[in-house]
Amino acid sequence: MKISGTFDPNADAIIYEGHCLDLLSMIPSDFVQLIVTSPPYNIGKEYENRLVLDDYLAQQREVIEKCTRILKSTGSICWQIGNYIENGAIIPLDILLYPIFSSLGLKLRNRIIWHFGHGLHASKRFSGRYEVILWFTKTDKYTFNLDSIRVPQKYPHKKYFKGPHTGELSGNPLGKNPSDIWEIPNVKSNHVEKTIHPCQFPVELIERLVLSMTDENDWVFDPFMGVGSTAIAALMHKRKAIGAEIKPGYNAITKERIALAEKGELRIRPRERPVYDPNGNAKSIPPKTIELNREFTQLLLFIENEDHQ
Repeated sequence: MKISGTFDPNADAIIYEGHCLDLLSMIPSDFVQLIVTSPPYNIGKEYENRLVLDDYLAQQREVIEKCTRILKSTGSICWQIGNYIENGAIIPLDILLYPIFSSLGLKLRNRIIWHFGHGLHASKRFSGRYEVILWFTKTDKYTFNLDSIRVPQKYPHKKYFKGPHTGELSGNPLGKNPSDIWEIPNVKSNHVEKTIHPCQFPVELIERLVLSMTDENDWVFDPFMGVGSTAIAALMHKRKAIGAEIKPGYNAITKERIALAEKGELRIRPRERPVYDPNGNAKSIPPKTIELNREFTQLLLFIENEDHQ
């Protein structure tokens, strides 16, 4: 696998250490099929400087404009975002950012709710347990591979009981559309994918976007790459990855995770594992290992103390 530290159209992965605007200036127009990221929320995390809200939105506009330029006509942008908090009041950033995307001619296809079970506990309002993915396309002719991301039917053996299709399955045998509400565990302390990043993407969240919105050998770009979960999700499904990250430590972890995946030693939470229910009796599914350029394989050893989230 060829990994480059600067833009190289012949690389398999481009892991750029620096500001995303610098990398964006190197990328040709109409080059990438999918842009997926979670930008800073302007709440003072270790990787950002808190700005006046108008300055933050201006900063986001500049990045979004440059991202739109490099996006193919069949491509998608997925901007995963949460809330900005000011004087104890929350401001939904997806509402503030929508006009920027709309002004650039992008079309909102879904406002996906990512629901997760863990987070800070509030005492003066309900605890926040969801964030939003805004999915935009550049044109009306866009890639969407629904069959690649179908989930099990609630009643897989249900059949028509009358009419011309009596006795036939009433649902798609490949499964159902996963809808626009996704329950996927966030990466907390005992998650198998946990690194030092405080707001890390779970790989399975990005897998669903990569599989549905790209084809093999397409480029996937993350302008705020963090520790490389987007790159992992792209590479494991035979796509190519581009990402920028300003923090050297996070870049080092991305490269380490890719190296582990090349050796077949990187563990992830499998997409087919159900969300843990302490009162349920669902069969536990252990982590999976990724080996790049091959189908990723399930661990043979059952991890007794593995977290079930």
